[in-house]
Amino acid sequence: MNGIEWIVPVVLTVITASTPLVFAAIGELVTEKSGVLNLGVEGMMLVGAVSAFAVASSTGSGSLGIIAGAAAGALMAAIFGWLTLTLLANQVATGLALTIFGVGFSALIGSAFVGFAIEPLPKLNLPGLSEIPIVGPLLFGQDFLVYLSFASVFAVGWFLKNSHGGMVLRAVGESHDSAHAIGYNVIGIRYLATMFGGAMSGLGGAYLSLVYTPMWAENMTSGRGWIALALVVFATWRPGRLILGAYMFGGITILQLNAQGLGLDVPSQLMSMLPYLATIVVLVLISRDQTKIRLNAPACLSQPFRPAH
Repeated sequence: MNGIEWIVPVVLTVITASTPLVFAAIGELVTEKSGVLNLGVEGMMLVGAVSAFAVASSTGSGSLGIIAGAAAGALMAAIFGWLTLTLLANQVATGLALTIFGVGFSALIGSAFVGFAIEPLPKLNLPGLSEIPIVGPLLFGQDFLVYLSFASVFAVGWFLKNSHGGMVLRAVGESHDSAHAIGYNVIGIRYLATMFGGAMSGLGGAYLSLVYTPMWAENMTSGRGWIALALVVFATWRPGRLILGAYMFGGITILQLNAQGLGLDVPSQLMSMLPYLATIVVLVLISRDQTKIRLNAPACLSQPFRPAH
């Protein structure tokens, strides 16, 4: 491979590694903007992944698989919402329990699908445009979920900044008592935001089982849910920064493959650790600036809301 031809396969690999992070992180960003902290992203991604694969392999329809993945993630988030918003359970503990439950539940229902493979989602190639050197495959030769991930980031950014609904969502996250006092349904808004976050996590899981590795394997998320949680803090709750962070972490993830391809004498275990080491380093660096975190984090994040009767 000569010249700059190596760019295309490398960037394509980064895109596939980054897309599930984009989905999960943008969903969690909306959830946290409403004042809810859901640490169950990993569990929701796994349940979304196995649900998407089970439906796609049983029906032969990738579209139904995508819908099933999003619905499964939203259902998991609804369970979390019922426990934390209605029953007022601790959000941190409940989120951790949701991840543990998702790991076990996905392994249980996915046991019948281990070892099976399906055709990945088709690429949306545009005649003429997809053949343009370098630019064509990157911009016009992706699958539907890649384009949807970008659209989701731009849509969420516009919604939070420019729409009345986004203003209400941010108000609930900043001061739920004030939002309730002027007549907004704080619990209802948080339910919707939490379920949206679950649906996006489910889409991230669906991408893993339908595109990234079109098969089911236990714990196939490999900690991506935790990286997505870190990305929200890394991006200081801003969608534009989030997508940049997701692609940066996606690039770190594929370093292992490229290092091995170049013949570098680096232990594969060390390369596999890089995304998680980078997550820890980033969080440590960000946590040093407490003022910046306080200015950008929703003021009511993880605080329970008890409406006055």
